[in-house]
Amino acid sequence: MSNLLKPQLAEAIKTAMRAKDRTRLNTLRLLHAAIRQIEIDERRDLDDAGVTTVIEKQVKQRRESIIAFEQAGRADSAKQEQDELLILQEFLPRQAAAEEIDAAIQAAIADAAAQGMTGGKAMGKIMGQLKTALAGRADMSAVSAQVKARLA
Repeated sequence: MSNLLKPQLAEAIKTAMRAKDRTRLNTLRLLHAAIRQIEIDERRDLDDAGVTTVIEKQVKQRRESIIAFEQAGRADSAKQEQDELLILQEFLPRQAAAEEIDAAIQAAIADAAAQGMTGGKAMGKIMGQLKTALAGRADMSAVSAQVKARLA
């Protein structure tokens, strides 16, 4: 079990405090609080995979907020969410290239087809496999859309 992200996050919080970067500090503190909340609720320490899952949820929330704020004409709030999104993405693993995502989707579809799965069952199996393969490295909602398009 690797535990590199939590110390990295703690150091980033200290650095943001020293630099008096309020946006970065607030974003990182919210992330740290979300991690601690899950650790308390589940009564266990999160490893890097667990921390990455929390970061992914935070990133997804920011993306949804950006869309909502833009639709409501609140550019200032959308800009703030965009800044927070960029800060959070620094703690995610390197994003997978489009070719890598395509290859993973193709392999997962072939695996499901080899097991005789089609339709909804295949979609669940494929997404489960892709979530493991691309954890933290791809926007899973976009991957899901690509899989649906290929299965149709």
